[in-house]
Amino acid sequence: MVSVRKSHHMSAESFETWLADLNLAESRASCIATLWSSLKDNFASEPACEKKALEMVEILAGLNMDKDSLSAGLLVPLIEQQVLDLENIEQTYGKSIYTLVKGVSQMDAIRSLQQPTGTKFAAGQIDNLRRMLLSMVEDVRAVVIKLAERVCNLRDVKNADEETRVLAAKESAAIYAPLANRLGIGQLKWELEDVSFRYLHPETYKNIAQLLDEKRLDREQYMRNFVQSIQSKLDELHIVGTVYGRPKHIYSIWKKMQQKSLDFQQLYDVRAMRIVVEELQDCYAALGVVHTNWKHIPSEFDDYVTTPKPNGYQSIHTVVLGPQGKSVEVQIRTRQMDEDAELGVAAHWRYKEGSVARKVGGFDEKINWLRKLLQWQEDLSDSDELVNELRNEVFEDRIYVFTPNGDVIDLPNGSTPLDFAYYIHSNVGNCCVGAKVNGRIVPFTYKLKTGEQLDILTSKSANPKRDWANANLGYVYTARARSKVQHFFKLQDKDKHIQMGKESLDAELQRLEIAPENIELIYKRFNVKDLSSLHAVIGSGHVKLMQVINQLQFELDKTKPLADIDPKLLIRQHKEKPQADSNGITVSGVGNLLTHMAKCCQPVPGDSIQGFITQGRGISIHRNDCEQLLNLLTQSPERLVQVQWGDSHQQYYQASIRVTTEDRQGILRDVTTIIANEKTNVLDMSSRLDDKHRVNVMEFKLEVASSELLERLISKINQIEEVISVQRFRK
Repeated sequence: MVSVRKSHHMSAESFETWLADLNLAESRASCIATLWSSLKDNFASEPACEKKALEMVEILAGLNMDKDSLSAGLLVPLIEQQVLDLENIEQTYGKSIYTLVKGVSQMDAIRSLQQPTGTKFAAGQIDNLRRMLLSMVEDVRAVVIKLAERVCNLRDVKNADEETRVLAAKESAAIYAPLANRLGIGQLKWELEDVSFRYLHPETYKNIAQLLDEKRLDREQYMRNFVQSIQSKLDELHIVGTVYGRPKHIYSIWKKMQQKSLDFQQLYDVRAMRIVVEELQDCYAALGVVHTNWKHIPSEFDDYVTTPKPNGYQSIHTVVLGPQGKSVEVQIRTRQMDEDAELGVAAHWRYKEGSVARKVGGFDEKINWLRKLLQWQEDLSDSDELVNELRNEVFEDRIYVFTPNGDVIDLPNGSTPLDFAYYIHSNVGNCCVGAKVNGRIVPFTYKLKTGEQLDILTSKSANPKRDWANANLGYVYTARARSKVQHFFKLQDKDKHIQMGKESLDAELQRLEIAPENIELIYKRFNVKDLSSLHAVIGSGHVKLMQVINQLQFELDKTKPLADIDPKLLIRQHKEKPQADSNGITVSGVGNLLTHMAKCCQPVPGDSIQGFITQGRGISIHRNDCEQLLNLLTQSPERLVQVQWGDSHQQYYQASIRVTTEDRQGILRDVTTIIANEKTNVLDMSSRLDDKHRVNVMEFKLEVASSELLERLISKINQIEEVISVQRFRK
């Protein structure tokens, strides 16, 4: 059932009668009368504005909105038609009303998202739009005013062309009706749904309406008699309560028929009534009256009072066979339960909107704050502290901006046009030469705001600047964009790294008189395919030059034929070579001493290592580049001892790595799959999401046999596109 609006073809005299019918408090009525009187000349030039403005006041008054909201409702249609200038509102009517009117105007940005006839909004996109609507306004009462304005808009396009009606209906059904549902404003939700349904599915709407109207007078008389019968039986038992018929809305009837594959005749709740009592115990007393006098259908009984729904909704639902065997749904609840359900404390939206709504997470809490506005209207106008508290609770640290095609992009608050460009695609960011916001050229350091539309200007010959990666200069805000800039220059610097690596390696090979062609022996060890790749990893510092030289000498020694070596020397070396300890370590010039792996750097076989003599704990084994070792040697250089890995070591060593990636579903699975494929044991792991910069940080404690295996693992993880960095660290 859709509410029927009043006629607003009124004179100044009839205005007083209309205002009295609203039953407003004296302060609100006086405020509206004064404002309407001051706007009469403006309304005279735009009669349609006056009709819409007064309708909005009717709707908002029914929601018990405060006087500032009612005043804003009068002004919004005049702003829409540009009869009044938004910039003059604050000076003329005050900051509070200006904020509300501006908030409603900002929400018109949603218009750019209207889709061509026949297309559908994606579920995730719709939810982004709903969240955008709530985050873009400074005063959340503007959301309620906007919903009232959309109801009036749907009414006004009744006689417009079909395309206009369909576009308005799609917008309301996809965005505003669910938003009203989230806020618990049933009056607006039902009308938005029913009118949209009538415009989008006129034949189906008419068929259901005809079925409802069939013998309408008989059905209405039937319901009146049944209501009176239940009311009289409650009165006999001195149960204080009110019984009334509950209209069933056409859209909800159609939706239930679709969801349960039912015919109209199979619906139990086309005839429905509600019993509202004062006390909790009266709910069950009233239920006893209904079940004692009329047979109920057990499968249709639900007690949400004893077991409330997860969203807090409470009521008793039952279906009984009334006179003539006709089914009637009866809902029984206390007055408080009824108010909670009607005003939104019991949030119907979660179980009616499905899985998309359930994924919003912490956004639920913000919705709860919005619902409370409906109960706190009187406080809002007098308490700046409460308004500030609500604002802090409701506004997210996110912004929502449009692409030229109307898609909504969700970015952290503080993002710049370059963050937007790199979010779209790496190539868009790399080729960016400028940006337009709402058609105006802006600098790269411009901070984006919710509701703005961006157009990125690109050039095929353009490249990013190194300054973009400098966090202090403000070109990019997100870690994702900064890592993409750094990745670009990492690739660009490859030629320079190759030259640096070649020069240092050639010089060392010449000093040691090692033939360059032997270098192929260690390609596999350092996970490179050719000489230039080896030069690149040396020049970039990813592989130490001495690691390459030591490994090369080791491989050359293995290839020397026994005939070239003095047998006596082999025997002497074999006798003199100290045995490796349980950690696979030999200590030069010292007997069998206790050794342990330093936890600060966690060396593994293949790493260049040195020993440090501790007090009472033997020799601690460190990597050559360990900062802790350098600090120790600064204080006690005499404790340094030379150590080596033994020729064979069967045990495994612990190493910890930190993997930083962009936020992407399934990224943890991809990383752990590589670890598993490398047959590496995971002793411990953790993962956390940095919401501010939208990056994942994963930490793994691994069990590895050598640095060769660990470096190969790190290299493969680095090949995942979303991986920003992989580092060894102390755990």
